[in-house]
Amino acid sequence: MANLNLRPLNDKIVVKRLEAEDKTKGGIFLPDNAKEKPSEGRVMALGDGKLLKDGKRANFQVSKNDRVIFSSYAGTQIKVDGEEYLIMSEDDVLAIVD
Repeated sequence: MANLNLRPLNDKIVVKRLEAEDKTKGGIFLPDNAKEKPSEGRVMALGDGKLLKDGKRANFQVSKNDRVIFSSYAGTQIKVDGEEYLIMSEDDVLAIVD
């Protein structure tokens, strides 16, 4: 995977959405327009952390390369070098997939 030249600020993270499934569990192939956008992705970059009242930065609960599940309407979709990413707050992450 290419080096991402994108550095999120504060408590923001950059997530690359995982590919949608090509077929259903029953074996039916889905056309591109029928696929749901997955709410699962891989963390590509982290900001510096949320700024606390005492001037320190909070640590992230997620790490780079973590596989995460996020809320359906989370983040802002961007395109960098032809690849689509989401920039979202760490608060939009619901779980880390082990």
